[in-house]
Amino acid sequence: MVSSADTRWDGLIVGASLATLDADAGYGAIEDGALGWRDGMLSYVGPRAALPDSPAALAEQVVDADGGWITPGLVDCHTHLVFAGDRAGEFEQRLQGASYEQIARAGGGIVSTVRATRAADEQQLLAQSLPRAQALLADGVTTLEIKSGYGLDYDNERKMLRVARRIGEALGVGVRATFLGAHALPPEFAGDPDGYIDRVCEWLPRLHGEGLVDAVDAFCERIGFDAVQTRRVFETARTLGLPVKLHADQLSDGQGAALVAEFGGLSADHVEHTSLDGVRAMAEHGTAAVLLPGAFHVLRETKLPPLDEFRAQHVPMAVATDCNPGTSPLQSLRLAMSLACTHFKLTPEEALRGATVHGARALGLSDRGALRVGARADFVHWAVSRPAELCYWLGGGLARSVYAGGRKLV
Repeated sequence: MVSSADTRWDGLIVGASLATLDADAGYGAIEDGALGWRDGMLSYVGPRAALPDSPAALAEQVVDADGGWITPGLVDCHTHLVFAGDRAGEFEQRLQGASYEQIARAGGGIVSTVRATRAADEQQLLAQSLPRAQALLADGVTTLEIKSGYGLDYDNERKMLRVARRIGEALGVGVRATFLGAHALPPEFAGDPDGYIDRVCEWLPRLHGEGLVDAVDAFCERIGFDAVQTRRVFETARTLGLPVKLHADQLSDGQGAALVAEFGGLSADHVEHTSLDGVRAMAEHGTAAVLLPGAFHVLRETKLPPLDEFRAQHVPMAVATDCNPGTSPLQSLRLAMSLACTHFKLTPEEALRGATVHGARALGLSDRGALRVGARADFVHWAVSRPAELCYWLGGGLARSVYAGGRKLV
């Protein structure tokens, strides 16, 4: 647990219990633990009693946590938080009986957010989106994924990805930017989805060339794009060496999970209707399942993801907010963890692991998600007496402090 040091650590926090999650099961609990870091990386994870010297001799800055628990920083691996406007009116429509598909086919849904997002300039879009990222950060998120997909033309998709990068720079959190050009069919391509996919495949190399894309996603669904069209996007991503992920099997079994697994995808997300064959394909290719209980909750869905099959096939289950204006206006990953326990019957440990270890895996990141020497110094000090409280409390400010790369953000 100890790394030898020729120089003093930048920081050391003592006086809290640690949930390291640095094992295949269990919280990896260390009572009365200590956490040291240098140059943004963890240099000590272990019991305070096993420190090789006095805290003052080891570190430039020593923090006494005075109780509570420290976990890895939370990883929100699926968000759409860059957008303009809102869709509160659609929320009312759904409560009055309209379905998600009916609203989308009537010109609402994703396309309505596209109109608002196109109308906002980059600075306006940043100003509207930044508070959502700040809310996630305040509740323990140190890494988040942000998708494009509300621009649906080159300039506006580029604008969204630029805003995603600026959010990471402004807040000091890790941001992974995902190109979701194949999110919906824009009005100017009505009746010509193949022509639009041609454009998406043309934009991707240009956006990647600007350093704006970390991964590629698509919406493979009846109201999105079919498997053939999605495959074309993925093939373009593969030529660029970009990893892929997929909105898969949310409303029907379109065999999306099997498709993204075929491409060695990072994750299949939603997966309520994924078949056993899809689960097996994910297990074979190491594709994570991303559970999105916020959308399940808001849409009042009843079809559960194949959770027992994921467990039986050892498919990692991540948990994310799916923060978006239409179906999951959720700005707390900790609340998403609680919803995953309530709706999907995850244990609190599974939910926490889903928002840390497996969330990082769903982004292709191996340097975070657990507390271990050599990992990024991303961690949260919580005002709780046991880790299960993170899922037990519905809301409330439980995060005493949030660190990313060894720097205190909250």
